[in-house]
Amino acid sequence: MLESVYSDLVSTYSQNIDLNQKLWVELKRTYQSKGRHYHTLEHLENLYAHLLEMKPHIQNWHAILFTLFYHDFVYGIHSSDNEEKSAFSAFDRMTQLTVPKRLIEITRSQILATKAHELSPDEDTNYFTDADLSVLGQDRKTYSLYSQDVRKEYSFYPNLIYNPGRKRVLRHFLTMPRIYKTEFAFQRWENNARINLQWELDSLAGIG
Repeated sequence: MLESVYSDLVSTYSQNIDLNQKLWVELKRTYQSKGRHYHTLEHLENLYAHLLEMKPHIQNWHAILFTLFYHDFVYGIHSSDNEEKSAFSAFDRMTQLTVPKRLIEITRSQILATKAHELSPDEDTNYFTDADLSVLGQDRKTYSLYSQDVRKEYSFYPNLIYNPGRKRVLRHFLTMPRIYKTEFAFQRWENNARINLQWELDSLAGIG
C-alpha cells in the first residue's frame, strides 16, 4: 500500500521513473534497517491510516504525505538531531523530485515539529503531530507492544539508564495540559493516552 501511495505522490512532481523507484527502495530499506522495532514501515502504515481519517481537515495533503515518509527517515538512538537530519533528507529528496520550494519548506517545518510535538500555529502540523502520537491512545495491547518496541530500540542501554529516561518522557506527557492539539485527536485518544502513560509509569515505579 505505502509503495503505491509514495509512487503516486512523487510522480506528481517527477517523471523520472528510475529516480522515483530508487527513492522508494531507499526509503523502504531505511525503515527496515537493523535496530528499528517501532520506527518502521508498520509505523508509517498505522500513521497513514490515521491521517486518512483526518484528511477532510488537512489543507495540504501532499506536504503531509512527504512528512509521513520522511519524518523518521533518520533515527539514531545516540543522536539528538534526528529530526533536523530527517528534515534535510526530505529537502534533498524533494529537491531531486522538483517539488516546489514552498511545499518543501512546509514539509521541513512539519518534520522539525515532531521533535517536541508542541502546539503549532499551522493546523496541518498539529494534525500530523497528533497522528504521530496516536499510538499513546490505543488499546492496552497495542500500547504495550509499542512500549516494548521502543525498549528494544534502546536495548543498548541497561534498565538502570533507560528506565529513568523513559519515566521522564512519560511524566512529560502526563504533565501537559493536553497531549493532543486538535479536537479530532483529543476526543479520540486523550483519555486512553493518559491511562496508558500512567500504567507504564506505574509499571516502572521503583525500577531504575
